[in-house]
Formats: sequence, C-alpha cells, structure tokens
Amino acid sequence: MQNKGLVKFFAILFALVSIYQLSFTFVANKVKNDAKTFAGNNPEKEVKYLDSIGKEKVFSLGFTDFTFNEVKDKQINKGLDLEGGINVILQISVKDVLKGLSNNSKNPVFNKALEDAKLNQRGNQSYLDAFFEAFDANKGTTKLASPDIFANRNLQGEIDFNMTDDQVKKVLAKKVDESVESAFGVLRSRIDKFGVTQPNIAKLGQTGRILIELPGAKDVDRIKKLVSSKAELEFWETYKAEELMGFLSSANEALKATVKPEEKVAATKPADSISKLLTDKDKDSTAAKKGNNPLFDKFVSQGGGPVLIVALSKDTATINGYLKRQEIRALLPADKRYAKFVWGKGTVTVDEKTKKETETVDLYALKGNRDDIAPLSGGVIVDARDTFDQMGKPAVSMQMNGAGARTWEELTGRAFSQKSFIAIALDDVVYSAPGVTSGPIAGGRSEISGNFDVTETKDLANVLRAGKLPAAAEIVQSEVVGPSLGQEAIDAGTTSSIVGFLLVCLWMVFYYGRAGWYANIALLVNLLFLFGILASLGAVLTLPGIAGIVLTLGTAVDANIIIYERAKEELREGKSLPDAVKASYGWKGAMRSIIDANVTHVLTGAILFIFGTGPIQGFATTLLIGIFTSLFTSIFIARIFIDRDIAHNRSLTFTTNLTKNWFTGFHFDFIGIKKWSYLFSSVVVVVSCVSFYFNGLDEGVDFVGGRTFQVKFEKPVEPTQVSDELSAEFGTVVEAKVFGKNDQLKITTKYKIKEDGVDVDKEVNEKLFNGLKKYYGADQTYEKFINTYDGKKVGVLQASKVGAAISADIKTNSFWAVLGAMFVVGLYLVISFRKWQYSLGAIAAVLHDVIFVLGIYSLFYKYAPFHMEMDQHFIAAILTVIGYSMNDTVIVFDRIREYLAGDRKGHFKDVVNASINSTLSRTLNTSLTMILVLLIMFVFGGESIRGFIFAMLIGIIVGTYSSLFIATPVLVDTMNKVAIDDIEKRHGN
Repeated sequence: MQNKGLVKFFAILFALVSIYQLSFTFVANKVKNDAKTFAGNNPEKEVKYLDSIGKEKVFSLGFTDFTFNEVKDKQINKGLDLEGGINVILQISVKDVLKGLSNNSKNPVFNKALEDAKLNQRGNQSYLDAFFEAFDANKGTTKLASPDIFANRNLQGEIDFNMTDDQVKKVLAKKVDESVESAFGVLRSRIDKFGVTQPNIAKLGQTGRILIELPGAKDVDRIKKLVSSKAELEFWETYKAEELMGFLSSANEALKATVKPEEKVAATKPADSISKLLTDKDKDSTAAKKGNNPLFDKFVSQGGGPVLIVALSKDTATINGYLKRQEIRALLPADKRYAKFVWGKGTVTVDEKTKKETETVDLYALKGNRDDIAPLSGGVIVDARDTFDQMGKPAVSMQMNGAGARTWEELTGRAFSQKSFIAIALDDVVYSAPGVTSGPIAGGRSEISGNFDVTETKDLANVLRAGKLPAAAEIVQSEVVGPSLGQEAIDAGTTSSIVGFLLVCLWMVFYYGRAGWYANIALLVNLLFLFGILASLGAVLTLPGIAGIVLTLGTAVDANIIIYERAKEELREGKSLPDAVKASYGWKGAMRSIIDANVTHVLTGAILFIFGTGPIQGFATTLLIGIFTSLFTSIFIARIFIDRDIAHNRSLTFTTNLTKNWFTGFHFDFIGIKKWSYLFSSVVVVVSCVSFYFNGLDEGVDFVGGRTFQVKFEKPVEPTQVSDELSAEFGTVVEAKVFGKNDQLKITTKYKIKEDGVDVDKEVNEKLFNGLKKYYGADQTYEKFINTYDGKKVGVLQASKVGAAISADIKTNSFWAVLGAMFVVGLYLVISFRKWQYSLGAIAAVLHDVIFVLGIYSLFYKYAPFHMEMDQHFIAAILTVIGYSMNDTVIVFDRIREYLAGDRKGHFKDVVNASINSTLSRTLNTSLTMILVLLIMFVFGGESIRGFIFAMLIGIIVGTYSSLFIATPVLVDTMNKVAIDDIEKRHGN
C-alpha cells in the first residue's frame, strides 16, 4: 500500500479527534448524573442545578477549559426515545395568516377558496399552494389584488389593485414565510424560558411546520398548551348580569319549541334557583321539574356582576350551540346585538363525601363590535411578571407602552364612572373581570388575578413576554416518551449492540483466522470514528440510530469479506501473498464491487434522510456515516496489519483449517432452473397481490392519522375487553393490542383526529383515563396516568399523535422515497455497467423483494406476536432492504462483467453461471453476517423496533435469493441475440 505513513498519520489524527469529541459526552453525562444525585430525582431541582452551573468550568484539558454549557453543546444528544420527553410538530395556520392579511375579508370567492384549500389539499402540498389553486378555479373576474381582499390598508405599499395575481402570490408567499419566521421566534422565546435542558426547536423546510423537542419534559398538557397557545391578550368591557337576564329568559322560551326536554328530572338541579327568579313559582314549577328549560337546566347557578351564569364545563358546548343560533341571537336588544359570549377559566371543586371532582365555568358577555376587535390588545404589553396579588394568590402583573397606557386609562375611567367591569381575556378565555373602584388607572400597569397556581402564572407571564403567535399553531404531530421507557430502550440498544458486536467478531475470527482479527480491529476503529463524527456533528442518537450502528457492524465487515474472498481466489490461482493482496485491493479486484455496492447504499440512505423525519433521519444519518467510516477502516486499517505480516514474511491464508473449503467448488446451474425460480416468485407475487386486495396492510397512524398510547397495567389484561370498553367510552372503534408482555397494550384511536387544539388532546387523554382507571388502584390520578416522571412503571409510557394533514405528507413522501430509491439506483447501474439490462435485472429483483416483504406483512400482521405496521420505520426498512439487495446483486454483476471482459471460455450461460458460483462465498458470507446481526437486534433490540427489524431480516433473506435467482436470469433473458452471439464468439463458442 502506497502512502502507508500518511494513512497511519490521518488514522491516528482522526482517532485523537474522535476521542476529543467523545470526551465532552462523558463529562456531560457525569455532570448530569451528579445533578440527579443532588436533586434526588426531582426534575425541577435538577434543571435548576444544571442552570446554576451552566457557566462554571467542569472540564479542563490543561491548555483550555470548558463550562458546562459549552460541554453539553458538544455532546452526543439522546433522542426522546432514549431520554424521555415531549416532541411536537406545530403547523402555523396559513389560513389564519391569509385572513389576517385580507383584513378578514368577506369576499365570497376568497372565503370559498380558503375552505376549498383545506378540503382539497393534497399530501405534501402546502396550504398556500392549495389556496392559490382553489382561488384560480373559482375566481372568475375577481382578483387577489381586489380592494376587498389583499389591496387593503394592511398591505399598503406592497400590494395595489393594478397587480396581477402572480405578482400578489409572490408577496403572499413572502408574508407567509415572515409569519412562520415570527412564530419561530416567539416559540423559541417561550421554550428558552420554560426550563428544560437542551430544548430543540427547528423549522421543517418550507412546510410552515416547526419542530419542538423538550428532552426530560414531563407535564404533557401544560407543554402542549404553552407551545400552541396563540397568546392573544385582549381587554373588553363587559355587560352586567342583570342587563342580559331578559335575553336569557327569552332564549330559554324560544328553545323550548325546538329542543327535546331531558328525560331525567331536572328539579334536583341547582338551576331551579334561576328558574324561580325568572318564572311564576306556582305556574311554572311543574315545567321546571320536567326539565323543560333547555337553557336554564344547563345552569348551575346565577352569576352576578360581570358573570351571567355558572355552568358545568361539560355543558359549555351545548350552551354555545344554543347561543350561536341565528334565531336566538336575533332576540338580543339592538344595542347589544354584537354581544360576545365568552367563558372564563374553570374552577374545580371536590365533594368531601364522594370525593368526586366537578369543574364549573363562568359565562361573560363582552361588549363586542361589528369588526370583533377588542378596544385594547396584548400588543401593547412590554413586560409581564408572575407575582402575587393583595390576597397572596398567584397573579401576573403587566406593563403597557404609552399608547396602551392612554387607552387603558380611558377604559378604566369609563368602567369607574359606569360601575362596570373590564374582562381580561387570553385566547378567548376570560381570566379575570375586575371592576374599577378608585378612578381611572394611569401609567399602563395592570394585573391579572384569578384561579391560578404558581406554574400557570409563570407560563402566562412567559407567553406574554414572548408575544403572541401571528396565527394559530396546531399540533399536527406529537410524541411523549416516559424516562423509564427511554432507559429500557437504552438497555435494549446496548445489549443488542454488544451481543451483535461480539458475534460478528467471533465469526470473523472463526472464518478468516488472523485476518479476521485485523478486520475486528478495523471494526473497533470504525466505531470510534463513527461516534466521534456523531459527536462533532451534534447529532441526536435515537433507538433507530442505535439500530443503524448495529447494522454498521455488518456493513463494516462487508468490505473486508469481499477483499478477503478475492484474496483467497488469487491465492488459489497460485499467486504469492503480496501479489494476491495487491490484486484483491486493486480496482479490478475487489474495489470496483465495493464502490458499486456502497454507492447504492449511499443513494438509498440519502433518500431515506431526505424523506424521513425525526428518528428515521437519525437512522439514515448513522447509516450514511457508518458507510464512509467502514469503507476507510476496512480498506486502510486492516491493510496496515496485512502489509505488516507480508513485511515480516508471516503466513496469511485468510482461512482456518475448518473453513478453508467452505462455499467453494460450487457448480450449480442457476440459469438452468430459472423457470422454477420465476414460477416460485410469480406465485409469491400473485399471493401477495391477492392478500393486498383482501387483507390489506396494517397501516399505522403515520399513514392514516390517529393517536397511539403505550399503556402499562398493574397486571395482565384482556385486549379485546379493553378495546370494547374504550370503544364505548370514545363512541368509535378503539384498537388495543398486546405490546410485548400481556400487561402492556398499544392502544390506537382516530377519535377527533381531524380536529386540532389542546382541548381536544386533553379530552382524548381524559377519556382514555376514564376508560382504564378501573384497572388501577385508587391512588392512580389523571396526572400520574398521563404525565411522565422518573420511575414511572404504570400508565401511559409513550403517546404519539399524527394529524390527518401530516399523515398524508408522510404517505406521499414514503411512496416517492421507495420509487425514487429504485430509480436512482437503477440509473447509477446503467451508468456504471453501461448496459440497461443490468439495471433492469437489479430493479426486477428489488421490486420482487419489496412485494415479497409487503406480502409477508399483509398475510401475517393479524397473527404475529409483534406489531407489523406500515409506518415510517417500515419504509426505512424497505429502503435499507433495497440497498442491501442491490449490494448482493452488484457483487454478482461485477463478476459477470469481469468474466465477460476476460478470456474465460464457455457459452454465455456458462460464463454467467460461473460468475454466480465464484461469488457465492461472498454473497452467503455477507448475507449470513447481516442476518446474524439482525437476529440479535430482533431478539434483544426492544419491542418498539421489532417490526422494523423483522422487515429488514426478511428483506435480506429474500434479497439474497433474488440476487441469485431473479436478477441474473432477467439479465440473461433481456440480452439481445446479437450481443450474446458476440460474447460467445469472443469466448471461443
């Protein structure tokens, strides 16, 4: 090997750099463990401790020192599936942005386009493009630059009525990007103040989506509310209760004609007090007892001051429906026709006898206007702090700017003179509605007090300081992983890695002898380089990422196997050891096959990285890095030791006494039995297609949308019974399947998956708890069941949500990823082999493999003891199978090309058969190594990736078969007669 000294220099340098990069991870982990010990597993105390030492020096190299903040920025971060925490993807509502830019236009064409865009938006299509399509389809003579759409005061100077639609579209695209950027800044500010270590927030391309990862975060409902709250603070004048009691009475009477009376007796309800105030006691008492008061029967009690009435939180939707009816709003007096009915923040009370919780809410009537714009908004807030009011209760104090202070003084002055109230509402929820007793308030300082706890005031002050989002942020995808589940994943990943590593090392030594030791040394160096690069890139290590590392163990020895097998061939032909090694490392030896095989790996890995998200990108990243590091170590590191043996005249045979004749002397007629292989594969394809039609595939929530919960019970449960009970609770089908042990279920529901909002997420969580709480002891609360915490053993260990919009994108991306992988690999083979028949043979084999794996999943997903879902992990497995199937095929094709270009005698089919037989040792050895590694991962890798590994395991087995029995026969059958005659003429036939 030329430039041996240079290779050694770079290898040592690279190793030192890797050790340097990894040292930060070791130091950071030590500091975090110290923090856990100090905090006694108290998460908040742990975060405070780490924050307090952020600028302290914790690592010294002698010539320079590093603070903890610097160290943690350089470490390998663990993903949520290993660390535990919460991950959400927010979709900024482009519809809201457009409505705001149009100044809430009432133009019918514009509003129809907004609705059509939501209905017709295709997978992977942005809402803005869908809106443009919908507008163009219905616009007629209407222009985007119409004065009643976008040529308004809001966009003065940027859009005028003379502009074409194409010109306006460019401005709107820019404005939408600005809104997403603004939302990104607001969310970053909120998250930075939340108090978790190493939060991650990133924009996802040009999709308008924002990814937020909070490792170690545990309060699910609180975090979802924090990140999705628009934080639109408004100050409204309110009507007094007595001003609208007449309207409520008229509304109740009008509803009697259309609303069916409740069957159960209503006389026991507290609402009787209101009925008695508004009706004749003797005349109407019978009606009240029969529950014939549609509106009043929903009231718990009468309000007072700014509070109209008090109702149970579960009845608010019904009351809202009544009050929004057109015929009911028509009963409002003319001077109150714009009244805006808004609920306050709920109050939970506990019955001391039954211990049953009841949540009630207050109803307010705000003095609205035609444009539904508050007299004063939160945009005037320049500072907000969590504090305590005069009663010692948690509150939020706010400071306004000059313009806000003047408006605030006018509002409070009017409230003082009229003895009225001012409601302070955040996202259409009234937090307080104080009166003004001491005259107008100057200076712009105000305070929000109410039914808060300390955590809520901290969050509220946080979002007010950060500012409001420019549009609603909908949670389209989320994942919650408990820390105990993360530790299980780490243990499973570590076990599979160690066992896989040891078995691969033992196999290499067993099969290749001393040369196997050299391959193992290269493997160790490869792992050092791999982790060093991951650390230097600031990569996030996930459970699929660990799977990628374990797979790298297989690919790392793949190049060594190809080189060693070639060296054995050269030695059998009588060459000396130096000449055999030189030939095997040459371009005409093993290098061409190694490069071709790894290029196909890189192409499929790159596509996986481009189209994948989250953990799948982690898998692709690890796989891609592993390809390059394994190439370097296999080709150069092992060569150093081999060359040293040659220099010292040591015998090196690349075999052991037991294995020297393994996989040799094959003369099997692969082409001769092609009819049988075609028949077998055709039957498999037909059976698979029939199964697709009748059984379909078990599409996971990634593809169809939905919510999934991994729930641990105190003792084994019957999944069918749980499914029936939850289906009754949700009012729709809920699936429950055993996940691992029979005291753990994977529960899936599509309940309200097309509806967005934190309230919907909380409703689903509450229904799940209510449906399952009978399986737990009396000490199990909703918070314990849903939230994550250290040492959690039962309840929800992991939860994920995929919205309908993002599932369509994932499905589209997956489809194009598989097609794209086959196309680019096929194109590369055409370029490399310069004959389209090679590419066609490889593509036919890969297509066969994909259908085979899909068929297995379609046939057996109902019966398998583990989950066989079609999700992102499955697509990652399919793409990986494509890469490995191509690998085997390329090895065979390279030998065919070599033999056809050489002087080997025989018919065309004889030359092809000889090519397959001569590479059989490589094919079987590389495949067996990969199968061994995958089996270890399947057994020890953990339940969450078992289906993912099974797909790859089946794919590798089928890929090995197809490269021998499908790809090569297709190549032979598609060669034209002229080319075959020319080949046989050159080879002496």
